Amino acid sequence: MKINFDEGYAFGLGLFETIHLYKNKALFLDEHLKRLNNSIETLGLNFSEITKREILSYLEKNRGLEENEVLKIILSEKNKIFLKQEYKYRKESYNDGFHLNLASIRRNESSIFTYHKTLNYAENIYEKKKSIKFGYDEALFLNTKGLVTEGATSNIFFVENDKLITPKLKNGLLGGIIRKWLIERYEVKEIEIPYDDIKYFDEGFLTNSLFGIMPIKSIENLTFRSRKKSDELFKEYRENIED
Repeated sequence: MKINFDEGYAFGLGLFETIHLYKNKALFLDEHLKRLNNSIETLGLNFSEITKREILSYLEKNRGLEENEVLKIILSEKNKIFLKQEYKYRKESYNDGFHLNLASIRRNESSIFTYHKTLNYAENIYEKKKSIKFGYDEALFLNTKGLVTEGATSNIFFVENDKLITPKLKNGLLGGIIRKWLIERYEVKEIEIPYDDIKYFDEGFLTNSLFGIMPIKSIENLTFRSRKKSDELFKEYRENIED
């Protein structure tokens, strides 16, 4: 693979998308491309847009044998890369639920780059690896004001009296594809969530484009006893992607 050196690889001034391939179909492809092309425009990047036809052509020529795979799109000024990767989430992870710890780094809610999926992703990877090293599954980021924002590779939701709650975008998080899907389909309250308030919620779950909906078993020393709503939503999500 030939990579041309540019600002994307020198300074992280590039973009990427991670797409779940289910039976060689790219799930939520239109939504991923809309987010990617919106970032190109918003950040004023001199990139050529990714088209749906390019993705479908690549998938047709690179059919996989596995039911679940991952498509990585990496885009910078001089590079347009499509990569197929192994799908690593297993049923056992969902059955157990994720254990989260607090990230030591705070999300900068004032930075425009917080709200776009750029190649400057070092903070996320650093905190994710540190979490796994200490026996957790995911890191939870707070912002500079101590408000809950998102996971290293996921958005976060809570449940209170069967109602869905999630942090406001402006508090410093990336607007995820599955987050948007849930907000469009269900009544979701977007609020500011101080970290100390999570003990009042009945349950919590994470979302991202690969595992869809993942129940949270614990955050640091707090354990959620319920996962009723998470299981219900996960079932509906699976039915949706089967369709």
